[in-house]
Amino acid sequence: MTVTAVVPDPEGLTLTVTAEFAADVERAWQLWSDPRQLERWWGPPTYPATVVEHDLRPGGLVTYFMTGPEGDTPGGLWRVLEVEPPKFLLLEDAFADADGNPIEDLPKTLTRVRIAAREAGGSVMTIESVFPSLESMEQLTAMGMVEGITQAVGQMDAILAA
Repeated sequence: MTVTAVVPDPEGLTLTVTAEFAADVERAWQLWSDPRQLERWWGPPTYPATVVEHDLRPGGLVTYFMTGPEGDTPGGLWRVLEVEPPKFLLLEDAFADADGNPIEDLPKTLTRVRIAAREAGGSVMTIESVFPSLESMEQLTAMGMVEGITQAVGQMDAILAA
């Protein structure tokens, strides 16, 4: 099933991706809580991720870089704001330089991840990105964020089925 909706909302400054899985909530949570599983889906298929640090506790950091087809290695970091395993995660998401420091010239987003049981069995995951401004949303959209997150989440089913 995987991605069932991708909803950009310029007025609300959000992008919401919804995915449904046959796996239960606890299993879906492992996609975020296990750095080796996170590496298998975070980033589009042509930009696989390598997780460097993974502290999924309030106040913790998750740092990573992706390796592109040309050998480029863009980095990112999440500041973990709230965690309620296995159902909720609140992150500040930023681009990072080679030393793992936020790149201040690029927008940060607030990311809310919710995982809930489906009445018919399995789980539903929503990933909501909140942008600081319409200009930031347009900039990240132009950089391929919508396609990237859709492709990334689209890889989850194969991991859950393994």
